[in-house]
Amino acid sequence: MGLDHQAQTTCWDHPKMTELYQALADLNNIKFSAYRTAMKLRHVQKALRLDLLKLSSVVDVFREQELQHAEHVMDVVEVIHALTSLYEKLEEERSILINIPLCVDMCLNWLLNVYDSGRNGKMRVLSFKTGLVILCNADIQEKYKYLFRQVCGPGGLTDQKHLSLLLHEAIQIPRQLGEVAAFGGSNVEPSVRSCFRMAPGKSAIEVSHFLEWMSLEPQSVVWLPVLHRVTVAETAKHQARCYICKQCPIKGFRYRSLKQFNVDICQTCFLTGRTTKGKKLHYPIMEYYTPTTSGEKMRDFAKTLKNKFRSKQYFSKHPQRGYLPVQSVLEVESSETPCSSPRLPHADTHSRIEHFASRVLQGEYRRLKWKHEEAAASPQLLESGPGSPAGQQDEELLAEARVLRQHKTRLETRMQILEDHNKQLESQLHRLRELLLQVRYSLKHIKN
Repeated sequence: MGLDHQAQTTCWDHPKMTELYQALADLNNIKFSAYRTAMKLRHVQKALRLDLLKLSSVVDVFREQELQHAEHVMDVVEVIHALTSLYEKLEEERSILINIPLCVDMCLNWLLNVYDSGRNGKMRVLSFKTGLVILCNADIQEKYKYLFRQVCGPGGLTDQKHLSLLLHEAIQIPRQLGEVAAFGGSNVEPSVRSCFRMAPGKSAIEVSHFLEWMSLEPQSVVWLPVLHRVTVAETAKHQARCYICKQCPIKGFRYRSLKQFNVDICQTCFLTGRTTKGKKLHYPIMEYYTPTTSGEKMRDFAKTLKNKFRSKQYFSKHPQRGYLPVQSVLEVESSETPCSSPRLPHADTHSRIEHFASRVLQGEYRRLKWKHEEAAASPQLLESGPGSPAGQQDEELLAEARVLRQHKTRLETRMQILEDHNKQLESQLHRLRELLLQVRYSLKHIKN
């Protein structure tokens, strides 16, 4: 802790942490909220050396420090002991020299900023575990499974209350980065309800439901799978030239137009919205975070050829991109949001799913239903046994219809989830507009 003599305020951050926050501010030109958040977290992850830390090592330290009870409250001394063990294990396993005191100070600083901004010197075990597991080096599915287990009962199930606790801990991370408004704010209840729609009528869910829900990349935690893609993309090199800045080869993410032939964009140009003079990138876009195979190239060529004959009106009615550039709704300064102003995303996934479900699945379902009814009305089919060709055909039709019903149910569930997210965003926008009016009113009175 120190005193900022110029501002006459107490500064809780380590000097190196202050430098890190200043570096994160340089990423505010990224126009996609999930990518902006993920890029910032990647910087934090590297600065804390957590990108080198395996999940198994983290779990071992949790066990050694007897951090089994999620509701247990740790004091700063306990946190320091656990972090020291963590970095000592990292140094030993990686056979590298690490400035352990600095890493412990930085990681402690970050965790306190996220989970103890009031500096009470306390944090829950669940907070400590969530903060470290999200930023360690591990397969994303393994992270999901481990975090889910932290809020499970003896039967491997969790209820809405405990899932709320987990999502509340997770959402504190983008909140500290000043990005929480883009992910539905601190209210996680709509996300919890959407997750429980994966298991209709049940008061508790198992890990398979949670993993299926996370695979939909729900709004409150969409930044987490994007962090995974950012990490993988860092080492990717694509044998292509950027249409905008001419970088070759393209490193990191590569974005290919499926409307124009041989138009590739590097991640810097795409994420910051840079274009060439008088030329704009045509959508739809395909994102790659690993080098492409020959099969993927042929698939993209076929899609581009098909899209060449489609009008602008078609793409306006059938948007293809999930993350769109967003505009700042309200510029405010806050001690809890050091890196950027709140932003609201624009999502188009709902319309894509709705269109797909209505045009394909429902039509196919009706076709199968009609075929099944026609077959059932046939005397030959009614007289057929289960082993006869007609009986087998009937069983196949029933099986296919069941699969389509399951797909339809999943799509309807996802549409409901997205509708809830849209309502939540509208509520956020309404509150931000009210705040803007209050600020303008206050400024008017100050001037008078």
